Amino acid sequence: MSQIRYPSRVRYEYSQDPDCRLQYTHGVWGGINPQGEIEVNFYVESDKLPSFSERAVEPDGAFGAEVVPFDEEERVINRHIHSRVLFNYHTARALMEWLEEKIDTLEMEESANYNPEEGGPEVQQ
Repeated sequence: MSQIRYPSRVRYEYSQDPDCRLQYTHGVWGGINPQGEIEVNFYVESDKLPSFSERAVEPDGAFGAEVVPFDEEERVINRHIHSRVLFNYHTARALMEWLEEKIDTLEMEESANYNPEEGGPEVQQ
């Protein structure tokens, strides 16, 4: 029986889906689905747009003030989900480790630029 020969290296090449675009996020909503996978829904927040607005018309035909229905007792914030991602436990662990590494790097850079005498970051010139 001969031994299996493995390649000396593996190359990963990257391509982007034509619909791929950079997204900003304010937060995430999700959890573990019935199949035991993690579902993540990224969203951005903004005040809810009114369903309509109206402008009064003056007798001379000029527009008056714009009137928008508004409830002073309630503020409605819209969370627009722009991306949904589904991954398994192993990918979640890898993602967590990757994020921790990036956060550690950011924190080290931030502390290296911190000037306690001025109470804030040093200005880089």
